[in-house]
Amino acid sequence: MLNIPVITVSEKTLALAFENALMELYKRGTRFRTQYDKPGDPESLDCTLNLTVEEPESEPMIHMAFPAGIEQLKEYVLELQGLKDHWVKNMNDPADTRWEYTYHGRLERYGTWKEMGEQGSETKGPFNINQIEGVITKLCNQPFTRQAQMITWMPNIDLDCFDPPCLQSLWYRILEDEAGVYWLNCNIRFRSNDAWGASFMNMFGFIQFNKEVIASEVSRRTGKTVKLGRMNWQADSYHIYGKDIEMAKSMLFDRVDSMQLEERTYNFSDAYIRQMYDDAEPGILEKIRQYDAARQV
Repeated sequence: MLNIPVITVSEKTLALAFENALMELYKRGTRFRTQYDKPGDPESLDCTLNLTVEEPESEPMIHMAFPAGIEQLKEYVLELQGLKDHWVKNMNDPADTRWEYTYHGRLERYGTWKEMGEQGSETKGPFNINQIEGVITKLCNQPFTRQAQMITWMPNIDLDCFDPPCLQSLWYRILEDEAGVYWLNCNIRFRSNDAWGASFMNMFGFIQFNKEVIASEVSRRTGKTVKLGRMNWQADSYHIYGKDIEMAKSMLFDRVDSMQLEERTYNFSDAYIRQMYDDAEPGILEKIRQYDAARQV
């Protein structure tokens, strides 16, 4: 019998959960080919992951071993809030090489896609559902509901899509403590999650999405204090591409035992990290403006 390993990780903070998930994948993952391999690429390391971040806003929150920077974290957070939704291509234009979707677009305008009509770019689809609004409304009306869910998968498009959405669903439920504080719990499911190249940014980004989009609006509408409870992260395929294994070894796997926690992580609340994060926004907005101008979006 051949079974894909199922790895379970539970840690207090995002940085530790991310690190331990990678370490377990390196130790216990199985080898797979992928449809994205180039000739000569080693096989990937793969598993199914169930990861829980018990206190998503606790420190240390940021792990140094992810192949991007603080500015890219800010850009991804803004992307999840819709800043790049207009970068989606026209589906009936073979020459348009932009994205086939954004996560925010699928969540806020589920059922639609972009096509080129007589009047230019038009949003088409059998329906247009704002799932973000739906989830917030459900949580405000009935915090203990089991129906506060959003999905991305559109089988009419995604079954034939070269790079369909990795994110599949988000599910929310609220617990209220003795002081009347709401604790927003969340389950997030990915069908495919690039452990080295993307998963930290994914996790960090959705923690901020849950805080800044879902929790803040539930708080505004209900008058309740809303804090982030545990985030459970489920990945059907949690993998490191073969081409990235040597980089992961040099940056983390071969060094983790000889480094102190403080040498491997950042506190997001540290003033200089937070300043880098906040100061990145004007440059990101200018980058998007230049891209739009070049493509006449």
